[in-house]
Parts: sequence; C-alpha cells; structure tokens
Amino acid sequence: MSQAKTHRPVKTLSPEVARKIAAGEVIDRPNAIVRELLDNAVDSGADSINVEISGGGINQIRISDNGWGMTKEDLQNCARPHATSKIEQASDLMNLSTLGFRGEALASIAAVSRLTIASGTWKMSASITQDHILEQTAPVQNGKGTIVTSEGLFENFPARRVFLKRPASENLMCRETFVEKALARPDISFRLTVDGQLRLNLPQTENIIERFCDALELKESPQLFSLLKQSGSNWSFELVIGEPSVYRNDRKYIFVYVNGRRVQEYSLLQAIEYGCQGFFPNGTHPVAAVFVQMDPSQVDFNIHPAKKEVRFKDSSELHHGISSTVTGHFRALGIKSSRDEENYQKELLQEERVSGFDFGSIPPVKIEEEKPRAPFGGSFGGSFGGFGPGISGGFGTGSSGSLRSKFLDYEKTPQPKNLSSLVEQALSSGNPVINESKNAGQPEQFNKKDSDGFIFLGTALDCFLLAQMDDTIYFIDQHAAHERILFDRLMAGPAETQSLLIPFEIQTEKEDEQRLIESLPLLKKHGFEGKSLGDGKFEFSTVPSRCTSTQQELEEAILKNMESPEKILYSVLAMTACKAAIKDGNILDRDAAASLAKKALSLSDPHCPHGRPVWTVLTKEQLFARVRRTR
Repeated sequence: MSQAKTHRPVKTLSPEVARKIAAGEVIDRPNAIVRELLDNAVDSGADSINVEISGGGINQIRISDNGWGMTKEDLQNCARPHATSKIEQASDLMNLSTLGFRGEALASIAAVSRLTIASGTWKMSASITQDHILEQTAPVQNGKGTIVTSEGLFENFPARRVFLKRPASENLMCRETFVEKALARPDISFRLTVDGQLRLNLPQTENIIERFCDALELKESPQLFSLLKQSGSNWSFELVIGEPSVYRNDRKYIFVYVNGRRVQEYSLLQAIEYGCQGFFPNGTHPVAAVFVQMDPSQVDFNIHPAKKEVRFKDSSELHHGISSTVTGHFRALGIKSSRDEENYQKELLQEERVSGFDFGSIPPVKIEEEKPRAPFGGSFGGSFGGFGPGISGGFGTGSSGSLRSKFLDYEKTPQPKNLSSLVEQALSSGNPVINESKNAGQPEQFNKKDSDGFIFLGTALDCFLLAQMDDTIYFIDQHAAHERILFDRLMAGPAETQSLLIPFEIQTEKEDEQRLIESLPLLKKHGFEGKSLGDGKFEFSTVPSRCTSTQQELEEAILKNMESPEKILYSVLAMTACKAAIKDGNILDRDAAASLAKKALSLSDPHCPHGRPVWTVLTKEQLFARVRRTR
C-alpha cells in the first residue's frame, strides 16, 4: 500500500527526545548500565566493588565502591550531557588513561531510568522528569566511596522496554559484563549479588591466572594455564593461555583487552589463534586472555559508543609479538624427545623407505572382498585373530600369498567349531595353562619384541595401530602418524616436484598480495613454484610430487594464514601432508604397519600438523583399574 508523499520540514528535536535518542546509543539494556558504572568505579581508584542486580537489572542495579568519592559540586553536574572529570579538551582523547571519558554514561542512565548517586553526606537524584535534586544524608559507607543506583529502566521509554529479554537472560548478560570487567583487574575485589544471592566473589589477588580461572569458573585446574609476557617499542602484554588439552569449540573464551578495556579486535584474536596453529585439534580454539598496555597516543577508543572497538596506528608489531610468543611457548611444551630436531630431519631425508614401505606414497590398498573372520586363536590372523595387518605380505603386496590362498590353507586344517570346544580341547591336553616358559604356546606375533622392546600388536577399528612398550599399550592414529611424518619430510625440503599441465591460479586480497610475493621463494624451496600475475592473482606451475591437492585446497591453505612467509608455508605443507597421508580404512601389510607404528613413537612432536595427538595410551595399571583387578 503506497503512502502519500508529503513535505516534512526540518525541525530541531526537543531536549527530551534528543536525550532519549542519545541515551539509546549508550544504554540499550541493563548490562550497558553495569558496564558504564563499573568503568566509573574502577576509574575512582577503588579496590573493592560490589554489584547488586534485581529483576535482571530492569528493576534495580546498585554498584558501590570505596574509591575517592564525589563532592557536592561533582554531584550537581555529573549527570548532565557530556559532563566528565576525565578530559578537558579534544587533544586529551589521544592520551586517555581512564576507562570512561565522554561524559555520556550518567546522563544517558538518567534519561532512561531513575538515577541516584550517594557519596559522602550528599545524595543526588536525576531522571527524565527531575534534574539533579540534591539532599543531605547521613555519611554513606562511613564517608568512603560512592553508591550509584539505577531503577525502573525504560519506564519512560516503553517502546524500548518491550525489546528487553526475560530477567534471567538479562541477568546472564549483566554477569558476563561483570566478569569481563573483573578479568582485567585482579588487584580489585569484585562481588556480584543477583536477587539477594551472592553469585560471584572474586577477592583481590596478585595471581592473574587465579583471577582468570575464578572469574570464568573454569573446570580446568589453574596449573594447566601459563602466563606469557612480552614487550615492544610502545606496547607490552600479559597473556593467560591454557594448554592444548584446554580448548573450546568456539572463540567465546578468547578475551582481548587494550589498556584495561575489553575490545572486539579481530587482528589480536587472530594473532592468538595463529600462535596456536598446529598445537590444538582442528576446529577448536584456545581458552585465553591477552592484556595489552599500549602508548595511548597509538590507539583510538573514540570510535564506538560503548568503546567496544579500537583503532591502532600500527598493530603489526604487536600482532607478530603475540603470535610468536604463543608459538614459542607451545613449541617448548611440545618437546617430547631429547632427539635433536636437525638430526631428525636429516634422518628423514636419508631414509627413503622404512621396512619396505615408502611413507612418501599412498598405499592404493583397499579391500574389495568380504573379510572372513578367523576363529579364536587362528594362527594366520593379526594380533587380534583377524585378517588385515596380521597377514604378512597379504592383500597382494607381499611374497607369502594372497588373502584368498591363506584362507583356503586355513580351511584345510581341522578347527574347533566354537569357543567352548577350544577351551575343552585346551583343558584335555597335558598342561594347557601353566608352562615353564612364559611365552610357550603363544603365536609368535604376540610376543616378538625387537631390540628396543617394541611389540606391534595389530590394528583396531580400521584406523588405529596398536603397539606395546614396557607396560603401556599405544593406540596410534595411522592417518595422524603418517601425516606428521610426511609433514616433517616436506618441511625438511627440498622436495621432488611435478609440473602441472594446467597451472593453479590463486586470487588474494589486495592487502595480502605483497605477503604472498614475499613467500614465493620459501614456497619454491619446498616444491611450490609460483609467480605473481598482478592484481592479487598468482599462478603455481609446480608442486611437490607428493601433492594431491586441488587448486581450491591450495588456495584455502595459502589464504588461511597470511601473517608471514613461514606461517603460509606451514599451512600449505600441513594441507599437503594431510591430503597425501593414508586414510582410515586403508590397510597396510603387517611389516609396513609395524614400521609406521614404531616411527610414530619416535616422533619428536607427536602431534599432526593441525594439533591432534598422534597416539594415546592405556597403561597396565589403568587396565587393571578398569577391570577392578589387583596385582
């Protein structure tokens, strides 16, 4: 339905309407009041702050502190638009040292609720209908600090009130804001009370890790977190981060603070994740908080009404400092072997084949026929009595016959019909249970140790290789193990290459073009030869012989991490190794599987390039505990 076009003259809004609109930019829901009042409390020099919320903050928000307090003159002016004690002239915006500075908060709160502020022996009341009413009272909090109360949010603004959520949801958002502010100031004690019940009590502490874990109520032990520090030309930071075993499926537990403010700054969040790349499982994110202190003249907070965003003059050095510090930390944690990495890489280059299996190739082995099940104790099977890796040279790859011939040979031998008859046959023999030799009567593959005490047991679930060392069973992910081996060999470079009949064309953003140009020599050294065609377009005509990736996969790997040539190379080689590694369900012959398992246990870094562990363990003690057995 069309509307009639009418001329509407330009008019100046009334002060009341203008104040409501301006207030709506700053105060959109109760947690915004909590945010602004907590900023003021922290700026007051307080070392103890109490937050009380009622009815989701819609009914009442009360915040008290023991800071410097306010004089009668302060109270007379504090809730007027753009009244502040924190700046005097525009140039002060480039040298901010406080959380608040615009003088909008109290005026905005008074425009949408009933505001009272008590300090010393005076109390001020202000709202959209009353203007700074002062009255003298008994000394508040023994004359220390300030109590600020907001009541009846949006009572005079019903169009906005209907968009508020249920009190329980608003309570949750207020709590998140409370935690956000408390994280950055472990030197201040914070208490949160919701509807008369104490919900969170965070005492003062010098241990920022303790504050981090307590504020977020993490289930993980503080011992799993580390505090990293670094400084640069005009910045410094402290970063709390959990070990790779502490992760989440989203980025909600990554916090970025700049000069005490939590900000939505993707580049610094990205720096943390870049540093974690290769140490955390795919699709997971760290639990971390970075607290940056930067020269105020190098950062601008005056670009968002709620001060949630920030603009840096140049954050590249800080970005690199965070990323490299995190990477260095996890590399130090990841040292599992005393083997020198350089010698390890040389050994990988010299070793073309391991026990007859080329780890640089993908075994084109796939079972097309139905796998028969071997009865309990079958001598032809693997370590679990089944087909697969237990058949040395099986599946047409070895010299001892095919799977079908082995099965036919086995069928010619009389076998007990079931497990019961097997047991009866064993009991009727001379001495079936107790033998003078510990290993007597066992198939050879169950107890054959090599000179290092390594025993290959077999495979399970079409993806795990099982091995034993001492009293520990290792469950080795065959894909992750092969992927890591291939990655290490690719990183050692140079690699054999192959020319592409149709070159790969990759398009980058204009701002990333120079970084990829700088990366071309390093990529060429490792087998990826490319050139710039201009306007962000690149052409790759040569790739490593082991590369089975598509043009799209190569492009995604390059664009995934454009921080530095080294990070680009890491991403590309990790993708290449992953695509070339054997997959779940690929069947190796016994010798190849045993060699891969042993190789996996000797890796200096037992994680795939994307951070997944290559193996996990089950000790004899753990197994005894599972079956409730004692020695």
